[in-house]
Amino acid sequence: MLLAQILFVALLVTAITRFSRMVRKIRRNILLGRDERISGDRWQRWKNVLLLAFGQKKMFRNWIPAVLHLFVYLGFIIINIEIVEIILDGVLGTHRLFLPYLRGVYPVFISAFEVLAVLVIVACAVFLIRRNILHVKRFTQPEMTRWPRQDANNILIFEIILMLLFLTMNTSDQALQMHHAPHYVHTGRFLISYQLAQEFSHLSNGSLMALERGAWWLHIAGVLFFLNYLPYSKHFHILLAFPNTYYASLDPKSRMPVMESIVPEVRNMLGLPVESASDSSSMPAHFGARDVFDLSWRHLLAAYSCTECGRCTAACPANQTGKKLSPRKIMMDTRDRLEEVGRNIDQHGQFVDDGKSLLNYISEEELRACTTCQACVEECPVSISPLAIILELRRYLVMEAAQTPQDWNAMFTSIENNGAPWAFPPDQRDQWTASL
Repeated sequence: MLLAQILFVALLVTAITRFSRMVRKIRRNILLGRDERISGDRWQRWKNVLLLAFGQKKMFRNWIPAVLHLFVYLGFIIINIEIVEIILDGVLGTHRLFLPYLRGVYPVFISAFEVLAVLVIVACAVFLIRRNILHVKRFTQPEMTRWPRQDANNILIFEIILMLLFLTMNTSDQALQMHHAPHYVHTGRFLISYQLAQEFSHLSNGSLMALERGAWWLHIAGVLFFLNYLPYSKHFHILLAFPNTYYASLDPKSRMPVMESIVPEVRNMLGLPVESASDSSSMPAHFGARDVFDLSWRHLLAAYSCTECGRCTAACPANQTGKKLSPRKIMMDTRDRLEEVGRNIDQHGQFVDDGKSLLNYISEEELRACTTCQACVEECPVSISPLAIILELRRYLVMEAAQTPQDWNAMFTSIENNGAPWAFPPDQRDQWTASL
């Protein structure tokens, strides 16, 4: 028993240490972005967390996948409460530690966990069918290459395996209780595993113990492996969706962020009074964003929070009409570039110019296709704004790289010379009324 405890503690410490190391790297990557102060109603921010992140509010615009996702979500949150007991059992060498303290309701809790486990298995199976047999369109877009598809399947299959191990562990435990095996104290009947245990009751105590211990070890080892898989997967959104929803912009979706550093110059150009003199020390290193360093930490947090569900792309009118733009790809490309920058820092101790930028991942054609309609922002279940990144990249192309479509230049010239997009002097704008 002591050896088993030592092995368990070693496994637990190793898993938590590796996970913590990866979380620190992701945090460092996010903080590579420029600083941005977050303001606004805190109560509204917490309300968004409760409704959108916890409550899955936007998911329920499509009921079938929403209910299935809710099963998986609740299963992940609630069933893993039992992980606390499993971990304490492993460390202390006990078996069902909470039973003496919850004897009256213990079987009710475990029965509820088992029902959730079955629902998780069913939901994951349906999701696998939707992705691999029905080929739902938003899961087959060009950006959903081999790894994104495999990553989603990996998680679904792994969830099914973990739930089956959980049920196997309980079923063999219930069978051992029927045999009055020592150490396996009577817990009361569990709703599902007790019924399954009838089919296992013919096995010997030795076989049942091997099955129960094997399922126990594989289940907890699988959970710890899953924990360390998350930072490499888009499923890290399980953790980051909550802070991302909290820090999401509270501005009306029609309001686009203003570059305060150039406001005085623009007002002066348009002949408007300048409220404050421009402070040269506040001028940004770049107008807009060329690389991930020029985006704010909030944009980079959103990139890691993306679930790759594709609802943004499915709602995008540019994508629907055959344009190259996919808002989901914008977020995936931002995360991929940020990961590349992180590996560069890991290798050299600091970032060494690799001759690349975010614009090596996201093409001008994609950026030009955006109509800024905000459909992607409206649809995202966790309040991500691909448009915010698109606008920053477009600002860089226009204001610093001077890369604009030829037909835009006439508009820019008119704004500069006439203070409006139209090629008429201000004193001639009302001449169209002469014929009325």
